[in-house]
Amino acid sequence: MGRDDQMRAFDIAVQRLAAGRSAKSLMLTGLRGVGKTVLLHEMGKIARRHGWRCESFEAAEDFSFENAMATLARRAMMRLSAGRRAADSVRRALGVLLSFQACWRLTDGAEVMVGVDPVVGRADSGALDLDLTDLFVEVAELARDRGAGVLFTVDEVQYLAREQLASLIMALHRVSQLQLPLTVAVAGLPSAPALAGEAKSYAERLFAFVPINSLDEDAAVLALQRPATDEGVSWAPSALDAVIVATRGYPYFIQEFGKHAWDAAPGPDRITATDVEEAMPLAIAELDSGFFRVRLDRTTDGERAYIRAMGSLGGGPYRSGDVAAALGKTTPQVGQHRDALIRRGLCYSPRHGVIDFTVPMFDDFVRRSLVEPSG
Repeated sequence: MGRDDQMRAFDIAVQRLAAGRSAKSLMLTGLRGVGKTVLLHEMGKIARRHGWRCESFEAAEDFSFENAMATLARRAMMRLSAGRRAADSVRRALGVLLSFQACWRLTDGAEVMVGVDPVVGRADSGALDLDLTDLFVEVAELARDRGAGVLFTVDEVQYLAREQLASLIMALHRVSQLQLPLTVAVAGLPSAPALAGEAKSYAERLFAFVPINSLDEDAAVLALQRPATDEGVSWAPSALDAVIVATRGYPYFIQEFGKHAWDAAPGPDRITATDVEEAMPLAIAELDSGFFRVRLDRTTDGERAYIRAMGSLGGGPYRSGDVAAALGKTTPQVGQHRDALIRRGLCYSPRHGVIDFTVPMFDDFVRRSLVEPSG
């Protein structure tokens, strides 16, 4: 299914939910730089066109999940409470939110609670799955009463702990059972579906798992040609071929190589293979100093040594035992570095005993930057 088809399917899902019918939430998965975040933004636009409220957040290492959920709910409630109609339901919804915040010792947004009392027995059990379910149901019921719906988007979902992801899935499950107009679209690394399945066995019934990969040749050509055509510029076929080969069809890299080819071309209205050849070192240097380097700089010395060993083995995926052997150690001896790189989102495990980079072409960068040439 192409990306346009995915957006049409999401549009239909929003319409089904608005009509009181069931529809699966979406989980977009893929490597970094393939356009998952862009698709989440497009989903938000679709939801807003149907009169829905859309709130978003991006997970990260060491973030407060409870605070993030309360913030999403509070923002949605405030947008839904515009005007005076259904004032009682608004106060009740805010009261449930106040109960959730008090139970979980959250203070963000407390200023909007003046004149609102907690709703005792709702979202105050101290069990995250139960309390988040109460909170989601309250938001969804308020939306239904307002003739609207709510979309929450969560990026970098792989940073959620198992308990947090299980709570999110359970809340969605209850909302789905009640056929309320609330859905969630999440995006994460390729490991996200397995994490969801481990958190709750029925996750596959709630989510449609959508892998997002590199662009096929036709889509990659279109991504390069369309903005150039708008400016009265064309690409030589050989130039297009060179960019597609160099970028392997990954959208972010196509953007960078296309930009530098445009800057390098003398014009007036044609980008040639020679222009692309001149632009490649500049594009690679910019990726190395920004997109790649920012991820490497967050690692410890031990983690960087593990990364260097991975890159020295060529292209991935890599057997964990081979990486350990390249370091002259056993797999258990370097397990903490492997696990830390997975937690940081720089690596993932495609299957048991195997590891790979989450960033496309990162192994090339590692060999350019960390692995000394032999001989």
